[in-house]
Amino acid sequence: MKKKRTPQFGSFSLQLVLCSVAVCSMITGTLLAFFHPEAPAKTSHPAAAGLTFAERVAYQRAIEEVYWHHRIWPKSNASAKPPLDKVMSQVEIEKKVEDYLRDAQALEDYWQRPITPDQLQAEMERIASDTKQPEVLREIFAALGNDSLVIAECLARPVLTERLITELYAYDQRFHGELKRRAEAELQTHTTVTQMKQTSGLYTETEWIKSDAAETDSAPADEKSVGAVKMNSNEWQESVEKLAARFDSHHIVGQAPRLPSGGSTAGAAALQPGKTRPTCAPVREGTDAITQIKAGVLSSLQEDDGHYYAVAVMKKGKNRLKLATVAWLKEPLRSWVTKAEAHAPVTMAAVTANYTLPVIASPSGGCTDDTWMGTRFTNIPAGRHSHTAIWTGSEMIVWGGYDGNAWLNTGSRYNPSTDSWTATSLTNAPQGRGVHTAVWTGTEMIVWGGWNFPNTLNTGGKYNPSTDSWTATSTTNAPGSRYYHTAVWTGSEMIVWGGNGDLNTGGRYNPITNSWTVTSTINAPTGRWLHTAVWTGGQMIVWSGRRARVLKYRREIQSQH
Repeated sequence: MKKKRTPQFGSFSLQLVLCSVAVCSMITGTLLAFFHPEAPAKTSHPAAAGLTFAERVAYQRAIEEVYWHHRIWPKSNASAKPPLDKVMSQVEIEKKVEDYLRDAQALEDYWQRPITPDQLQAEMERIASDTKQPEVLREIFAALGNDSLVIAECLARPVLTERLITELYAYDQRFHGELKRRAEAELQTHTTVTQMKQTSGLYTETEWIKSDAAETDSAPADEKSVGAVKMNSNEWQESVEKLAARFDSHHIVGQAPRLPSGGSTAGAAALQPGKTRPTCAPVREGTDAITQIKAGVLSSLQEDDGHYYAVAVMKKGKNRLKLATVAWLKEPLRSWVTKAEAHAPVTMAAVTANYTLPVIASPSGGCTDDTWMGTRFTNIPAGRHSHTAIWTGSEMIVWGGYDGNAWLNTGSRYNPSTDSWTATSLTNAPQGRGVHTAVWTGTEMIVWGGWNFPNTLNTGGKYNPSTDSWTATSTTNAPGSRYYHTAVWTGSEMIVWGGNGDLNTGGRYNPITNSWTVTSTINAPTGRWLHTAVWTGGQMIVWSGRRARVLKYRREIQSQH
């Protein structure tokens, strides 16, 4: 008879002080016995190597409970932190299990790459070795009963399948070939920069500006060139050489070369300063790279993880390039998997396997003050700037920004406990943008405003990392479009204020009612941008910017009943 496994829960009081200026990680308070480093490890029995869907859901809930325990609940929030049931339904937990089972089935059906016990054992060992939050990982192991089979199937399998299917799907011509052929056909009939706008792809423009590092670091941003990528002399030379090489390439770039760490040098990211030269034709020796680039000429079709695209130089000067890009978006992975594996089984065949629980590295007292540890390079989002990043308490969420080629609406969640990246959903995601703002409410990340050449934006979205879902913010009574503004979270509202054009207006956004209220301009500070703002618990204080002055915007916090 198969041994029944049930998730183990317990109450505990835990205080953590992570490596800081002078203090290393310490754990105090009451710890359950299973948090002790010498907690017994359970080796799985071959006859028990199968879990029902209901068991997987129960264990997924146990994992979510650990993450929710560590999720930051802002002190300014009027209400107490609710239990997990109030923020994540049973259906949403079941969907997470269904998603990783579909991913595993797709790996077998479309790439003949079933996940093997050896791979799961190796993934468990990688997670235990590479974790950046060993204390949290110990809690997860304990919540799964320190059972190596359960940990392999319910923790390692979702992380591994997400990584493998993302890499395999990105450049598979069986799924993207039709889009590639359409893009190639459109480029054959739309051969000028003006005609690029007439294709079905997304058209964007940007500017590269060569400037001394000292000037770039000290001078305020030019409001009219917010979309510009400013580079020092070395960055400029390297980037122009890469761009010239792209125009010398007469064939589409195929699957991007993989770095030893598993990262990608694909597409637009390879055009960024500091990136490795793509595998295109080399720049001819003895020739200034910029002289090889002709204005008004389209590059051959290029490819990165998420797009096919072509680039053209609109204007060329000694220290300035204006670029136009047209991009065709590939079908997002999650959308494809849902359709391809709509009828995937919700149980998996039992497999004879013996798993051994790995030892979690870096004990709680072993961190070294003022040191760096690298994050994993596999499945990392495209390199970018002008994006936002927030910390939820269990994950860092990065979103938006500019990758040297286009304004992005992509993002990723980095989980330091498993040292893994997971892409944020594109379904209902806001329009791509940069120099926007993002705040964390306790359950959602709210992004708002920003820039997507040639437009400033007054749109936004609420992202729920627990369900990987987006909801648009209302535009009714929303503040005017802007970038270089500030945003703070009060506990019940997000307040945005100021921004480009020396604005001294703003708005209070209530995510529960999805509504905006205009901030008063009576005694408001002089309009400004590139300023700062903080929330004190009862006031938002803005300071400096293009016109330095200190004033407070006063408001009362309404208790929620």
